[in-house]
Amino acid sequence: MSFVHDKLRLITSSEAYTLEPVSNDNSTNKSKSLAIDRVTREIKMVDSPKDIQQNADSVITVYGVLGIINLTTTPFLVVISDREHAGEINNAAIYRATDFKMYPIDRTSTLSQILKHPVDGVLLGLLKNHFNDGNFYFSPAYDLTSSQQRSQSASEGAPMHERTDDRFYWNKFLQKPLLESNLDTSGPLASFLLPVIYGFLEIKPTSIFGQPVTIALIARRSRFRAGTRYFSRGIDESGNVSNFNETEQIVVAQNKTYSHVQCRGSVPIYWSEINTLRYKPDLQIMDIPQSVESLRLHLALLVENYGKATCINLVNQKGYEKPVKDWFENALGKLNHPNIHYEYFDFHSECSKMRWDRIHILLDRLEEELKAQQYFKKEDTTTVNKQSGVFRTNCMDCLDRTNVVQSAVARVVLTAQLMDAGLLGPGDSVSDDLGFIYLFRNIWADHADAVSVTYSGTGALKTDFTRTGKRTVEGAFWDLINSITRYVKNNYYDGSRQDAFDLVLGGWTPQAGASFRDNRPILTRAAPYVLTYSLLMLLSGIVLPRDKSKSVMTFYLFFTNLVALSSVYIAKNGIDYVAWPRLRKLDNVINYQGPGYRSPAHGRGFAWGVGSGGIFAQPQSRIEEIELGKKAS
Repeated sequence: MSFVHDKLRLITSSEAYTLEPVSNDNSTNKSKSLAIDRVTREIKMVDSPKDIQQNADSVITVYGVLGIINLTTTPFLVVISDREHAGEINNAAIYRATDFKMYPIDRTSTLSQILKHPVDGVLLGLLKNHFNDGNFYFSPAYDLTSSQQRSQSASEGAPMHERTDDRFYWNKFLQKPLLESNLDTSGPLASFLLPVIYGFLEIKPTSIFGQPVTIALIARRSRFRAGTRYFSRGIDESGNVSNFNETEQIVVAQNKTYSHVQCRGSVPIYWSEINTLRYKPDLQIMDIPQSVESLRLHLALLVENYGKATCINLVNQKGYEKPVKDWFENALGKLNHPNIHYEYFDFHSECSKMRWDRIHILLDRLEEELKAQQYFKKEDTTTVNKQSGVFRTNCMDCLDRTNVVQSAVARVVLTAQLMDAGLLGPGDSVSDDLGFIYLFRNIWADHADAVSVTYSGTGALKTDFTRTGKRTVEGAFWDLINSITRYVKNNYYDGSRQDAFDLVLGGWTPQAGASFRDNRPILTRAAPYVLTYSLLMLLSGIVLPRDKSKSVMTFYLFFTNLVALSSVYIAKNGIDYVAWPRLRKLDNVINYQGPGYRSPAHGRGFAWGVGSGGIFAQPQSRIEEIELGKKAS
């Protein structure tokens, strides 16, 4: 396999950006340099002239080319400008990107001008937050997008970008200008094409009962249908589901490498939850013609990538979540797929009142499936065994309940692997080594938090059980805090996070002439200000000196009424105060009127009318309109 350059020197001038390979001793590498012409935008391979640095505006060291992204005014070159060592896998160094830099390619465009641009200034902010808030991992010599098992079947000697698992090649869209240039992507350019994953990675050399062992955990987030908790749910026409993550547990012991893969993903039907400022959003299931075909495609992808799949469903069987369970099971029943096994477990009912040890009920039911799928095993460089199936777990968010189940399964697999390596005997348990089990639990809890933050905006719930093996009152308290934080972020901040996903992954393409526009009625825009001002006036009336005249009572009555009226108005029109995505609008979901299931609607500003079928309630369409050019299909 060819390698990607470990270190580059980025030379900036008014004519071009030149990326020059650098050896470990900081001497110039004899390989070709990559140049991006700032006048013609041409991408080419060049011999680095000796005097290029003398005429440069700046020279910095970078550690990889994330890609090139087109904004409305100019394309931007995005590079990894700093990194930290995260460990080693197969003797290859793994890094986490800790800083990024973006450079406007057109030399007539300056950063100060672009930041003042009404559209690109906002888009740059989205990019900056996305890169700074995400967990991005890469390796110049190891394909992090692929599991140990997939790596063994990749083409020998092929460039890294050709060996990748396309689902987890997070910066694939950003590298599209390089991949679609006139250059040979298998030639010198290949050494500049660095695949990056978005997710979680932790590598811990440790020991169990005095014997050395290394445990690693990698979560790879799919770039297809990526997004935030409430703005990306369910499945699409290609069979991709929201919040799809593959988690690989790697164990190295006694010159043997073991690997086991699990995955999670949103319930694979067409469904959504519509935020209206209420704590519990409106649940909506859309019964559209392609529903069954989309599920078939999703299951086919699972079987193609992993073999036989066991779908573990943890959604509640009564109350708010029940329709999601029923529609999923109904769709699965129509397909009757021979390589799909369905396993339902009512997590909240079975493990209620902190009886979390009852997770063993599910593990007992999965025992035969787990034995059948086995795990990957390699001795030195020889593959001895392969994993032939996978557990696909979901709850509503594929976060909290899912994390608990996945970590429990991982512990069972780990025990079997350590027994195979000769580090555990028939009567031994990993729990007997307190230091090891503490490390294992905390790696999985860290993994849970990392996956949760990217989707919901907070760490995972129920991680006290993952970290300690038991549910605690303190853990329940912090779950409450996280739940409140999630509510605030999901309603008021996730729109911009969803926009960033769509921008980086190519879900929306900037076009010249784009503009922002807020067409909400003045009353809608004014209500929050009226509420705030009225509350301040009432507060001032309480703390400031006052008399008991009729005018004071009128003052209190007037502003109390304003508080009540503005509060009712905001509650009734809550959907218009949610921070919705502004690039790819969700009007087709919000205003869906076809067959399916709907919970009672709230906060949608219903307008009542009369039709041929009698009195009806028609939800008003989204008032906020944002014109941002042509959207990608």
